[in-house]
Amino acid sequence: MTDTTAGQTNTGGHITGFGSKGYRTYVLIALMLVYTLNFIDRTLISVVAQPIINTFQLNDTQWGLLSGPPFALFYAAMGIPIAMWADRANRVMIIALCIIIWSVMTALCGMATAFIWLLVFRVGVAIGEAGCTPPANSLITDYYPPKSRAGALGIYSMGVTLGAVLAQLFGGSIAGIKGEDFGGWIGSLGLGGLFSGIDWSTVEGWRIAFVVVGAPGVIIALVLMFTIKEPPRGYSDPPSANSGKKAPFFDAFREFSGKPTFWWLSLGAALVAFVGYGLISFQAPFLQRVHGIGVRDAAVLYGAPLAAVSAVGTFLGGYISEKLEGRFPTIAAWLPGAGLMIAVPAYIAAFFSPSLEVAFGLWIIAGITHYLYLSGQYMVGTAIVSPQSRATTIAVMLLIISLIGNGIGPLFVGAMSDFFMGQEISKAGLSALADTFNPRLCGTDPAALGADGPELCRAYANGLRYSMAATVLFFVVAAGCYFMASRSFARDRYNPDVPSSGMGT
Repeated sequence: MTDTTAGQTNTGGHITGFGSKGYRTYVLIALMLVYTLNFIDRTLISVVAQPIINTFQLNDTQWGLLSGPPFALFYAAMGIPIAMWADRANRVMIIALCIIIWSVMTALCGMATAFIWLLVFRVGVAIGEAGCTPPANSLITDYYPPKSRAGALGIYSMGVTLGAVLAQLFGGSIAGIKGEDFGGWIGSLGLGGLFSGIDWSTVEGWRIAFVVVGAPGVIIALVLMFTIKEPPRGYSDPPSANSGKKAPFFDAFREFSGKPTFWWLSLGAALVAFVGYGLISFQAPFLQRVHGIGVRDAAVLYGAPLAAVSAVGTFLGGYISEKLEGRFPTIAAWLPGAGLMIAVPAYIAAFFSPSLEVAFGLWIIAGITHYLYLSGQYMVGTAIVSPQSRATTIAVMLLIISLIGNGIGPLFVGAMSDFFMGQEISKAGLSALADTFNPRLCGTDPAALGADGPELCRAYANGLRYSMAATVLFFVVAAGCYFMASRSFARDRYNPDVPSSGMGT
């Protein structure tokens, strides 16, 4: 890796970008793959949700707690200091170090012997993943000139949904493997002696999935360190931006704090994440409980395709914004709101459709329009501040998104699911059985529930159905936030010819 940050000046990068076109493309694809890995490791836990719920005997509120607040709090707590570090140090090295941390912690999740250890290792994943997006966004804006950034950030943002696709494919497929079969495969490779102390008959598939998915990250980090150059800050911005300077530590806060666009954008993105993380945390359990399919089929046949069409939505958001920006200068800010208004009825209809095929088709429409927001989130966020402040600005936005979205979304869906399940049990006249009902038996041993089992299991499924439908309604408020952001975006865009006066500009 070559550090080219110091001692260079802008040489027309605002027109051509940093490096050759082929090298820029390599860097963009590499960063997208890093973001993909980030979301594979982050999303995997939701793919194998029901097996973990069964292993540790969790209710939906407890599962929402595991997949939400602890991860979000540490992700948020580490995001800003790492981003401030990235605004002043070698961004490539920071990203590589963070990849190693989150990959090792992901592998350790598969070795958790108790609920508390799984929680601790998830916190480790959060700490590592906090160092991915802010420095990566900052790098992309230095590699690509302003006219190409919406498309570049759209491609980078596809890592979210591509990561979800691969997490579904790999996680679902591996989680369906029996421990004895995996142990036999290891033995066939001549590596059995390395794991002679393991009783493979006791190893669950979800544990294998975490180890197999997490381990390759260390190799990817090393490749990144030695093949990606650190460009001069602001290289691809106009010369008048004075982008070679390093901003004082807290200047970024003063720069964006007085811009309404930042706050409307952050609130809108946080509410989208609130819904999105809540839905993805319970997507696999929904398919298994409501439509009665197994963990592998839920992931491979439905989860992966739904994640793939979401990647299409992410790409389209960046592509449409870039192509139409000349005609609609604020499209990156209002297009997400338009997409969300389409996604709401599509999602609700999908959740209540008795036909899995119809539900799947509606879910595809919802996924595409839902994810139109993602590239705009980063394009608008980086467009309103100077090059020296971009990583910190994105980190603050991600802090807000993480605390509201990942922090509360899964817990809200889980708590509402338990609430609605209780209501359904009461409506069925089975309140006396509510305290002794073990919902996990619906998927493992329904006969043990007796004659009332089918009705109890229907309540278990409907509780989650109603909860997910109610959560989607928050998209309406999110859409309003994006429309408000579009009203101030043109005024709040960063102009290198107009010095920022800090707070209240």
